[in-house]
Order: sequence, then structure tokens, then C-alpha cells
Amino acid sequence: MALHNIRGKEGELQALAYFQRKGYTILQRNWKYSRYEVDIIAVEEKIIHFIEVKTRHSATFGHPEESVTRKKFANIKKVAAAFLSLYPSTLRVQFDILSITKLKGKPEEFFLIEDVYV
Repeated sequence: MALHNIRGKEGELQALAYFQRKGYTILQRNWKYSRYEVDIIAVEEKIIHFIEVKTRHSATFGHPEESVTRKKFANIKKVAAAFLSLYPSTLRVQFDILSITKLKGKPEEFFLIEDVYV
């Protein structure tokens, strides 16, 4: 497995722990629809969260959240629609991005962007 894939999986595990500490109930991880995927589906306070996790180990290409493009966001919405068609819910739907920055010699930074709409 390529290094960036390993680091991505590590970031997703850290994200799971982050959300569990905040009281979220994790419903699914890496849930796929067709060729699309969402990293985490969770519930917290009557809201179903579709969460994209981005991790960076360098500042060379900007902040992690900057890599969530309109196309990626559109794909996450497709996954959410498919999930909700299989598991109907009356909960409010929210799209979030968790940005994890892990720069050498510095503490990890978690930056949660809630209720994203692109």
C-alpha cells in the first residue's frame, strides 16, 4: 500500500476516535455507493453527519480541507442520497469535513468544518 494511503487510513482512525470522544455514534466507516465513498457516517444530537476526512503531513499543498473539491463534494452528496434511500431517516442531514494536520515537530491539529455546502 502506498504511503499516502497508509497515512489516509491512519487519519481516518484518528478521526473515529475524535468523533467518539465528542459523543458521536459511528454508523458506518468507508461506506461505498457505486465508485463513490464517504469516510464516516455518524449521528450526534439528532443530526446525521456525512464526514470527509483529510489528512496532511506537509504544508506544501495547502490545508487538508482545501483538497475537497466541488466534484468530491458532489460525490459525497450522491453517497448520502444512496445511504438515505437504503436507511431512511427523519434526522437532519449535515456534511462535515475534518481536517487533520500532522507536521513534523508540531502537535496534531484537528479542524472541524461543520455544515458544509458547496
